[in-house]
Amino acid sequence: MKNYFSRKRLFTSLAVVGIAGLMLSFYPKNDKLFELAKNLDIFASLVRELDTYYVDEIDPNELVTVGINAMLAELDPYTEYIPEEESDDFRVLTTGEYGGVGALIGNRLGKNMIMMPYKGFPAQVSGLKVADELLKVDTVNVINKNTSEISKLLKGPANTEVNVVVKRGVDTLSVKLTRKKIVISNVPYYGMVEGETGYIKLSDFTTNAAQDVALALQDLKAQGAKKLILDVRDNPGGILMEAVNVVNIFIPKNKEVVKTIGKLDKVLSEYKTSSSPIDKEIPLVVMINERSASASEIVAGALQDYDRAVLVGRTSFGKGLVQSTIPLAYNSQVKLTTAKYYIPSGRCIQAIDYSIKDEDGNGSYVPDSLRQEFQTKNGRTVYDGAGIEPDIALDSRSFAPITYSLVTRSLVFSFVSEFALENDSIVAPRSFEVSDELYASFVDWLQDKEYDYITRVEKTIEDLEKYAEKEKYFDDIKEELEKLKKSVSHSKEQDLITFEDEIKEALKDEIVSRYYYQKGVIEASLDQDPEIESALEVFSDAKQYEAYLSPSK
Repeated sequence: MKNYFSRKRLFTSLAVVGIAGLMLSFYPKNDKLFELAKNLDIFASLVRELDTYYVDEIDPNELVTVGINAMLAELDPYTEYIPEEESDDFRVLTTGEYGGVGALIGNRLGKNMIMMPYKGFPAQVSGLKVADELLKVDTVNVINKNTSEISKLLKGPANTEVNVVVKRGVDTLSVKLTRKKIVISNVPYYGMVEGETGYIKLSDFTTNAAQDVALALQDLKAQGAKKLILDVRDNPGGILMEAVNVVNIFIPKNKEVVKTIGKLDKVLSEYKTSSSPIDKEIPLVVMINERSASASEIVAGALQDYDRAVLVGRTSFGKGLVQSTIPLAYNSQVKLTTAKYYIPSGRCIQAIDYSIKDEDGNGSYVPDSLRQEFQTKNGRTVYDGAGIEPDIALDSRSFAPITYSLVTRSLVFSFVSEFALENDSIVAPRSFEVSDELYASFVDWLQDKEYDYITRVEKTIEDLEKYAEKEKYFDDIKEELEKLKKSVSHSKEQDLITFEDEIKEALKDEIVSRYYYQKGVIEASLDQDPEIESALEVFSDAKQYEAYLSPSK
């Protein structure tokens, strides 16, 4: 059977040779198409000779796929080959829909586990919980399989059954699930955050994103919302028309949202709002950060260009490249960059120029000297070439090394797993707090656990010591360095006291996730997120809010 498929793939390569040969006969040698045909001929001939003469058996399919991926990697990170067997995963990314059990899986502590069941879907309804260790899917032992393999086993047509065996604490459980069509919500949470201020978390731009936001806004207004925070932090983007329709919720009909401009006329498009807005007056803050990309940047940038929202956070990712999916032979596809996005002020948000590579093959950031100036509707100055810059810039939040160590070593995760086995429920997410008693239990639990770390000051002293040895100053400052090292040597016990508040915050997030899932984690964070506090401050003074949207004098 293997030889049959090998011959079939080789036959395909020979067909390419034949097509290339025909192309060669029709185009003169100075024509660009001649160069294309010539190189196709060379490539197919090379694969044929490798299959014939190489000392070991080769897999032409694997070899050609590696070659295709290497070729596309020379262009930009977004142009990619999608073989037939990966088409389902690609569909999930673009539509948010798949047939499965509705659970995020991952590997913690060397074990494959349920990391987050989606509320209302088969995994959660059937009683699977965070930290359940996956042992079997149907008859397949999955202990040593990677998570992508397990994910494929769990997915399948809606209304089909799958049996999952998990280990929870000391118990082994067998759970029968009926797969269903899974539609991932673009708005995992919305609610009133303070007084008359509503909050919408928009995490994706898959199918129905704009509808999800519209319904959330209408509900919030019914609850009394007169101001709104739209949070697109960490949103990687998605379907362009969903971004256009989200903007349309807040600005009038027939307004330009984005243009796409590329090499071919067929990719030149102008996207405008097509219906009346739900609310074109409500004071609006859009939250962005360095992981807000593509469609998120279109929404934030268009609302900024129309002076419709105050942007709070950090400069966005800077992805202004348009990808189109083109079908290829044998049900494969290529997703390739065909144009660039330009938002209403005329600026392009793309931050990296992939046509200019450095010596390592990486694209180059647009230098400040080449960034161009543009104007918003009210005459505020904005710039291209570096993503979307917020109107109110915030510093990124950092955590103490001890907190980072406790989280990355899965000690917070493991402690909470034990807590969840002993506690059937907790109070509502925004009411739950890690008590001093619970924190003391965590500190006691850590006594025999390994979580060493180096503080930033200790790292600085280490670097100083290395440079001193390298530059021959070490003997002169050796005694002073030793005194300094002793004086700043960290104490885990003291750090557990000093950074108690942020460690409690990490514990709270993990505990809430076990009982209220993704929605609960977002809700619980509303009162402890300093960036949301900054967004709320924008609304505290109506005159100041208007000033942010006016050109500085």
